[in-house]
Amino acid sequence: MQLVHCITEDRGDYTFVVYNYYSGDVKEVRVDPDKYALYEDRSSLENLPEACPFLRFDDRGKAWCTVHLTRPDICRDYCCWRLLILDSGGRRVGRVLYQRTFMADNDALRNLWERIKPTLTGLDDREWDKTLIDTLMASGYQVRR
Repeated sequence: MQLVHCITEDRGDYTFVVYNYYSGDVKEVRVDPDKYALYEDRSSLENLPEACPFLRFDDRGKAWCTVHLTRPDICRDYCCWRLLILDSGGRRVGRVLYQRTFMADNDALRNLWERIKPTLTGLDDREWDKTLIDTLMASGYQVRR
């Protein structure tokens, strides 16, 4: 089950209605015509069961939003993120984009990231996520997938 966007209706012809658990928004999206084949190939998400249902990776590992032209507003505002990092008040302070690109919006989180980074070396994707999330949560942050 996807934890951010959930397809609530398949209207056919690559058109879907999605619900965003984070914002509560409901939006109709359509797979970009040049990305039909990429959308059909779900193999790149085998290890990411909670990823956005429209995220795909090409054979070089580059991430693609297959509904980029009609993507929800929250995606336009936040860019494509796998993990959203919130402070204790629920305000965005950072995010993890694509596979492991960490983006901090303030110095406190940037400094924490510099301390965390060495502990993540050599971990597989699941371990990397778990270690990062556990450390962030222990430091008072909330994390959304």
